[in-house]
Amino acid sequence: MNEKERGGPSRRALIGWGGAGLALGAAAAGGGVALSDDGPSAAPAGSGGAVEFHGPHQAGIATPVQDRLHFAAFDVKTEDRAEFVQLLKDWTAAARLMTAGKPVGEGAYGGLAEAPPDDTGEALGLSPSRLTLTVGFGPSLFERFGLADRRPAALADLPKFPGDNLDKSRTGGDLCVQACADDPQVAVHAIRNLARVGFGKVAVRWSQLGFGKTSSTTPDAQTPRNLMGFKDGTRNIAGTETARLDKHVWVSASDGDAKSAWMTGGSYLVARRIRMNIETWDRASLQEQEDVFGRDKGEGAPVGKAKEHDAPFLKAMKPDAHVRLAHPDSNGGITILRRGYSFTDGTDGLGRLDAGLFFLAYQRDVREGFIPLQRRLSTHDALNEYIQHVGSAVFAVPPGVRDSHDWWGRALFSKEA
Repeated sequence: MNEKERGGPSRRALIGWGGAGLALGAAAAGGGVALSDDGPSAAPAGSGGAVEFHGPHQAGIATPVQDRLHFAAFDVKTEDRAEFVQLLKDWTAAARLMTAGKPVGEGAYGGLAEAPPDDTGEALGLSPSRLTLTVGFGPSLFERFGLADRRPAALADLPKFPGDNLDKSRTGGDLCVQACADDPQVAVHAIRNLARVGFGKVAVRWSQLGFGKTSSTTPDAQTPRNLMGFKDGTRNIAGTETARLDKHVWVSASDGDAKSAWMTGGSYLVARRIRMNIETWDRASLQEQEDVFGRDKGEGAPVGKAKEHDAPFLKAMKPDAHVRLAHPDSNGGITILRRGYSFTDGTDGLGRLDAGLFFLAYQRDVREGFIPLQRRLSTHDALNEYIQHVGSAVFAVPPGVRDSHDWWGRALFSKEA
């Protein structure tokens, strides 16, 4: 592949033209990252699963949920709009390669010994592991680059809910990347490389590792359990339920006004780090635990029913049962697509596990989805005795990358598009 086909000069070419100092200086100045698709594959042909990167919607939303997560929120450091747009293009090119199981640029070895490799290398030999990378833009990004009049009304700031104890160091962000994969090293590799590509232009604000998916988007799959031992997301929207996705998840051209038209085909993401008081929960009786959820712990059946997927009789549950309060029938039909993960981040220094749920929810409009639902849950839910929301963020997730010439956020940055 020659330099024109590659989409930018290689590091060898840069050094050949002006020495190592020119190459490193160009990178520091925000020059485009050389990304190729002709390097050695990270896995033998036909092994491991690769999720299609291109499409009308970003992968990682309705895609079958993978086993592992690495989520990162970033702060933008550059004030140069063109430099930020170039970063989005570079990130897109890198994501296109990594989701196919290929290394970034010229790879992790075999290049010039005097320069850092283009790829960090820890995913060498690993399959794509169904890696998906999903990008979102936070409200604060619209305070930059002349984007104030492009912020959708549906990207609403989340209010402070009763019981919130948010840690500022785990809240907010100008943009986010959600990396999901079946291999944790593949997910970590993806975030690490995007952070490296963005060095000097963006910086990680906070991140979260997740394991043990707590909801499924696959019909007939076994419903996962959360760290409290209960099945979670029994009636979550499935990736095959086109009508429900169109109604509750994907932004329509008829939503909002002209300033939010760029979001057509996208969605809105709420991320919440929810700490569970594991030790207190573990001392609660089985009856109390089942009353809190409104389901039995073994089968996951709603109160008075025999099977998990039996239609619940909400009035048979206690008034403050979680399922009763969160059910669409109790909330005017509010439905969100859940894609959360469990986490365990050591201890809090007092002998208690720092563990819980990293809640991820996609919806068509935050004002009609998470906000009214959480207002109800935060004031009445019996589960609040055992949990606390300690981190929070909201993002506009743009539509998918259509083809090899498209890039994340192209419709937003219309001048460049």
